Amino acid sequence: MRIVITGGSGFLGSHLCERLLALGHEVVCLDNLITGSVDNIAHLLGHERFRFYKHDVTEYIFIADNVDAVMHFASPASPRDYLEHPIKTLKVGALGTHKTLGLAKDKGARFLLASTSETYGDPLVNPQPETYWGNVNPIGLRGVYDEAKRFAEALTMAYHRSHGMDTRIVRIFNTYGPRMRPHDGRVVSNFIVQALRREPLTVYGTGAQTRSFCYVDDEIEGIVRLLLAPASPGVHEPVNIGNPHELTVMEIARKVLDLTDSSSAIDFKPLPQDDPKVRRPDITRAQKLLGWSPTVSLEEGLRRTIGYFRTRAAPAG
Repeated sequence: MRIVITGGSGFLGSHLCERLLALGHEVVCLDNLITGSVDNIAHLLGHERFRFYKHDVTEYIFIADNVDAVMHFASPASPRDYLEHPIKTLKVGALGTHKTLGLAKDKGARFLLASTSETYGDPLVNPQPETYWGNVNPIGLRGVYDEAKRFAEALTMAYHRSHGMDTRIVRIFNTYGPRMRPHDGRVVSNFIVQALRREPLTVYGTGAQTRSFCYVDDEIEGIVRLLLAPASPGVHEPVNIGNPHELTVMEIARKVLDLTDSSSAIDFKPLPQDDPKVRRPDITRAQKLLGWSPTVSLEEGLRRTIGYFRTRAAPAG
């Protein structure tokens, strides 16, 4: 297959490019580098089946020759990023999804949208099944990301129903691993960098809120299975891909401190607006439809991620 991946130089996108190349596919990577980095794909730039183009996918997309699949992963994805780029986040969710759907329609290609567990907002149901409509504040600070993805899902389903397109939607839950940016504002990367620098770990609220973290290799495996699954009525519905192992933020902080052998203290700060109190995927649909379940334990995943950051986190000055 010849596959276009938007946001392909980002954390997840770069792993996806790497995995699809390893499976023998040809990959065309598009990224405007607002939050992505060429460093993430530097080892792929000489590959005969890989092409990278710096491009803003909210503008018209031209790809010569055939395209078999379009995977729309372009978007700021961490709270720090989408709070810094609120309008760009909304535009890539709306205009970017429209442009990439248009490309897929023109090429007769399969389309996969990278959506998010944030479509559930601050959920009143736990764990969250794909049938749950969510509890989202559309005008809150986080709304720029949540509503951008909810609109992208609605647009994807409209193209599927109106044009008969082969579309898929993956709702990605908290993912961690190598190539995360050290200061992107996400829990795992924040904790690891702070612990390695012997700085206080920043915990918002009491730390009693829960998260479920999926190691990047498991996440990519589920996404690729969804992309390659034969077309069927169920495959067009949203699919949760995440690890249902739920922990409190404080439990994660203590786990990171233990694995880094750090003496860092805990620094409690006020809980941000609309911060979800719980986050845990119901992965029944992924298990039945794709035969997928995560296999990497939190401890093993954290060890690998800590090893990555040890070579990149500057020591405290």
